Amino acid sequence: MSNSQGNQTQLQRSMKSRHLFMLSLGGVIGTGLFLGSGYAIGEAGPLGAILAYLVGGLLMYLAMVCLGELSVIMPVSGSFQAHAAKFIGPATGFVLGWVYWLSWAMYVGLEFVAAGLLMERWFPDVPVWIWCAIFIVLLFTINSLTTRSFAETEYWFAGIKVLAVILFIVIGLAAIFGLLNMESQPAPYLSNFIGDGLFPAGMTGVFISMMTVIYAFQGSEIMGVAAGETEEPQKNIPKAIRNIVVRVLLFYVLAIFVLSAIVPWTEAGVLESPFVTVFDMVGIPYAADIMNFVILTAILSVGNTGLYACTRIMYSLSESGMAPSLFKKLNKRGVPAYALLVTLAFALLSLLTSIVAADTLFVVLLAVSGIGGTLTWMAIAYAQYRFRRQYIRDGGKVEDLKFRVRLFPFVPILCIVMCLFIFVFTAFDPTQRTSLYWGFGFVAACYLYYYLWFTRRNVELPINSNSNVNLVSEKDN
Repeated sequence: MSNSQGNQTQLQRSMKSRHLFMLSLGGVIGTGLFLGSGYAIGEAGPLGAILAYLVGGLLMYLAMVCLGELSVIMPVSGSFQAHAAKFIGPATGFVLGWVYWLSWAMYVGLEFVAAGLLMERWFPDVPVWIWCAIFIVLLFTINSLTTRSFAETEYWFAGIKVLAVILFIVIGLAAIFGLLNMESQPAPYLSNFIGDGLFPAGMTGVFISMMTVIYAFQGSEIMGVAAGETEEPQKNIPKAIRNIVVRVLLFYVLAIFVLSAIVPWTEAGVLESPFVTVFDMVGIPYAADIMNFVILTAILSVGNTGLYACTRIMYSLSESGMAPSLFKKLNKRGVPAYALLVTLAFALLSLLTSIVAADTLFVVLLAVSGIGGTLTWMAIAYAQYRFRRQYIRDGGKVEDLKFRVRLFPFVPILCIVMCLFIFVFTAFDPTQRTSLYWGFGFVAACYLYYYLWFTRRNVELPINSNSNVNLVSEKDN
């Protein structure tokens, strides 16, 4: 794990535009679509679910354009953690970085078990822990190699998921309008949309399903984490943002439309995977096995991306003096190997708590993970708001920004307000209310720790405090 020539401290810009786009797309298209979509339809009804995904897509768009402006002006690894530290304050950067790292590391551990459980379908006699170990070694190896090897692997992981969704939409639309015969029923056309009224569960169902929808979209911000390792960030980041929002919404809304049209909304919420049901109804052979493979790919993709995101966030924290300096050391392939090892170790420890401390520590970790994504989007919007005001105050011209948020300050303020509403809706849901107590309790503890360890001890952090923002240097263009 020694540094190349003993002085390699900067990450290399080796991700191309196609890697960045598929990384964000793959972070959004996962089990939330393949498994969670049935729950959203069951809670909100057909049209209600589509409305929920459209509103969720709007929030994702608001957060992404705010992140885009910041990532183009300051394309560093860790992205929004570094942006929050600079434009909101070091304490917020410290808290956001550790909350985001913990939330992803927690889910990485869970993904290993989920992948092992899926393998039981094909190999029922092989213990789950063996598959967990195999997948741990596989993803660790991918992330230990160059950033380019990670990006290329994730590109193909995401490609499998995207291809599955496209085939599902095409086959489903053909079945809906009678171009493809279904084995168990005639072509439904739009009967499921009008049979029980436009909003059979009322607007309450839309609000309840909104939680599931928002969590499904979270992961798109991974694009910002990769900004520090992207070729030509001023060109490729705006391109990725313009493409990602439209295509994610197109995939999600069309997939939900197909599911709602074929599967009655009263049955969708109790299906293990509505995608399998639809493939079965149109007579696709080995439908369950096909979807089992696609979902396995989605899970491994999430684990792969999670390890990458955690490693770069920890690297960013170390660069800012908010984590031990050991974590910013790179191996000869330009990867923060120590940060990767610690992340993997924590992921496995969090997995252990699901067995030995399921009602205590595991609940706390899960609660922090639940609010991490929404807090991140809120912080991104507020950091962009603070940056733009500072930029104008220091004499900067908005038209000089390579990528800028239009309708400022409406966009960041609307994003913040919508994130606050998510927490309000969560508070009214008894099953999710506890996550707010533990989640915000952890956030308060992080702020307190920062105050006691850094502020009271007058620890000087290596955060750029100059009033003017440094644009991308010429060597990065």
